[in-house]
Amino acid sequence: MFTEVTPAYVRLIHPIHAMFLAFPLALFVAALLSDIAYFNTFHVQWSNFSSWLIAGGLVGNGFALLWALVDLIRFRRSGIALPLAYVAALLASFVLGFINALVHAKDAWAVMPTGLYLSIAVALLGLVGAWIGYSGYRSVEER
Repeated sequence: MFTEVTPAYVRLIHPIHAMFLAFPLALFVAALLSDIAYFNTFHVQWSNFSSWLIAGGLVGNGFALLWALVDLIRFRRSGIALPLAYVAALLASFVLGFINALVHAKDAWAVMPTGLYLSIAVALLGLVGAWIGYSGYRSVEER
């Protein structure tokens, strides 16, 4: 006699969590594009745009990070834990994003090139965090 094993798909990310995760992905990438525009034109308003976009990305990233930590603690015993790499990517993007916000708080002419490099790193970490978070499903064998 054999038992048939059918995979069940467990959702790893709540829809509200996905909404919070969308903010850092979009806003950090937009801040990177704004920094690139400032690097090419040196119009000060692009630096101001980057500062506001980074601040908005940090708010969304903070809520997504809190939600991920709560899920990590809540689902630790049931075996449906979010990967630690996801929490680490969100935490790293939050910390580097905060440092990036501090760099962008300086005079607009003093932002470059450090602000651009930090924006690249934060956008990549935001992309990695969103990729892991939005991968969304993992197969769990159900007997």
